[in-house]
Formats: sequence, structure tokens, C-alpha cells
Amino acid sequence: MYNRCLKLSLDKKQTAFLWGARKTGKSTYLKELYPNSIYYDLLKTDLQLKYLKKPSDFREEILGLEKDKLTLPIIIDEIQKVPVLLDEIHWLIENTDCYFILCGSSTRKLRIAGTNLLGGRAIKYNFYPLVYPEIKKDFNLLKIFNNGLIPSHFISNNPRKLLKAYVEDYLTNEIRVEGLVRNIAAFGRFMDSIAFSHGELLNYSNIARDCSIDAKTVKEYYQILVDTLVGYLLYPYSKKVSREIISSVPKFYFFDVGVANNITQHQFNNTKGQEAGKALEHYIFTELKAYIGLNDIDYRINYWRTKTGLEVDFIISTVRGKVLPIEVKISENVHNSELRGIKSFMEEHQVNKGYIICLEERLRKITWGTHEIDIIPLQQFLEKLWNNEIIF
Repeated sequence: MYNRCLKLSLDKKQTAFLWGARKTGKSTYLKELYPNSIYYDLLKTDLQLKYLKKPSDFREEILGLEKDKLTLPIIIDEIQKVPVLLDEIHWLIENTDCYFILCGSSTRKLRIAGTNLLGGRAIKYNFYPLVYPEIKKDFNLLKIFNNGLIPSHFISNNPRKLLKAYVEDYLTNEIRVEGLVRNIAAFGRFMDSIAFSHGELLNYSNIARDCSIDAKTVKEYYQILVDTLVGYLLYPYSKKVSREIISSVPKFYFFDVGVANNITQHQFNNTKGQEAGKALEHYIFTELKAYIGLNDIDYRINYWRTKTGLEVDFIISTVRGKVLPIEVKISENVHNSELRGIKSFMEEHQVNKGYIICLEERLRKITWGTHEIDIIPLQQFLEKLWNNEIIF
């Protein structure tokens, strides 16, 4: 249905992990790309139980395949359901000509189990909800806010029920079933409280007090959301020049703007107001994350904020010191007073180029000295981003 942007290209005998949140389209993508591959779906409980009880059966089955079946990758979906299979897969990679695509929606169970992750023999790809090039013919900002970009949600005429089911079944219940938390009631209170902190600086102590748990547990719960690929922690840009900056407190964003707006109980009829501004900021963050991930480039995303309240939404940086500030405004007419944060950052860090993404109709340039800010319409920014014309 959608021409996905991920370019999964494997050399023969090259095994890969493909990680992404549930329902983002990983399985559909792989079945279309490799329709003749051997496919194991570990969501099937009979397969789970079989291989948990006797993982060597998997190795013996692969060894029993005809050689022509090994010319394509063997696909295993939801590998985190049976972590012990990775030892068998490791042996098969070392001793046969077969190779695998291991698809999953959570790294936590593997990491906690201390599972063998194939000793560096597998490369990693990430999968995301729909991104701008995949939907630009159907681009509708309110639809993105209300439906989100999980494929089945984006095309749905009744996304609220799907989003509610996703939050209840795929987030809360799956985390419970997987045994990732011990105190289900406390985690439920945490999920309720997260609505008030999404996209904001995290105050672990306040959240802990609201949930009747300790701050350490709150941090662990956030890490669970990150490990299950349904959220990101955004850390502050820490290079200090002259001002007192916030240097350690992260923000949290869900992986999908529709999921976040369902949890925060926001429904949008227009693009006015503070909550619409937060939703646009969140959407841009997910596009930047996906662009960097799908292009496999080693760029960091941070935010910048001083203790006096000056702020830039996103700072893209490289290990070689290149820096790009990006500010997001829901406004149809960006005023000079709204440039204060990004101007301060650019002057203090000697950065020449910056962007303000907004809903204005035409691009404008603000220049002073050697500095230049593009005040750029949303879709024009997205078009240029995915055409590799924005970031370095």
C-alpha cells in the first residue's frame, strides 16, 4: 500500500536485525520484499512453546531444508519472544550458509536475559511509522495529529478506537504479559501520569509522588518504554559556552504522534493553540529521528534550554562539531520576538544557519552578520529534509 523508505539491502550470508514498534509494518514490508523466504512468526504461541521447550528443534529444522531454500534470508518475526533461539541462530550462521532477518519490537527482554546478540555478526536496521515521502500525496496535518502514522491507523475512518486498543493492548497489556514490570497497578498509574509530562522536561520526583512509587522506578518505567520501542528520551545539548544551561534532564516523546495524542486525550479540529504546537513539535521530532535512522547517519538530536528559559526545540549535531538548530512554531506569522532563543544559540555557538518550521505560506530569510535563519513552511521543510537539502 505504501512504498516504504527503508532500503534493506543484504549481502549474501549477511544477517540483520530489524527493530520497530508493533504494527508499524515490519512484517508486511519483509513479506513483500522476500515473498519466497522461509518465515517464522513467534507470535504464534505453539511455536513459542515449542522452541522455548526445545530450541534445538529450530536448528535441526533449518539443517533439514533444501539448499535452494537457503539462498534467501530466513525471516523470524518477534524474535524477543524466544531469546534462546539466538544461540541456535549464531551456531547456524557460523556453520552453514544460511542467514537471517530477525524482526522484533523490543530489545529489553534480550538485554535483561543477557542474550547473545550474535557477537556483532548482524547489522541493525530500524523501522518507523509512516514518514513524509510515503504519505506526501495524502499529507494532512490534522489527520497526522488525530490518526497518527501507524499505517492501519492513518488510513482508518475510526482511528480513536484503534488508538485506544493499541495503547491498552500493545502497550500496557503487552508489557504486563511480557513480565517487564512487577507492579502492574503502579505501571498503570505511571501510564496515566505520563499524559502530563509528554514532550516536557521530566521531573522524576513529581511523577513518583503522583504514582506512589520512587523516582528510581519511574526512571525504570521510562526505560521500559524506550526498550520496547514506543518512546524516545531526548537529552539536552550539553556544550556550554557562556550561559547556565540545563545539562541532564531529558524530555520524553512517544514514537507516534497519534498514540501520544490519544494518551493525552487531545483531539484536534484546527491547528491553533498550545497543544497543536506541541503536536507539531512532536511530529517534527519523529520525522527527524526517522530521517537519521533510515539514512543510517551518525547524527545526534538534542534540545537546548538555558536556566533563564531560552530554548531551541532541536539541535542536530555531528561528532565533528557541525551543529544545526531547528525551532518549531505552529504560527502562520512568526514574529521577531519568537526568534530570541534560536538567535541566542546561534550567536553563542557561532552557528551560521538555522531553521524555524512554521505554517506560513512562503519561505522568508532573516539575516544578521554571518547568521541566517530560514522561516520555512512545514511541507517545504519536509520536502527539503527528505531530499537531503537540510542537514549538512
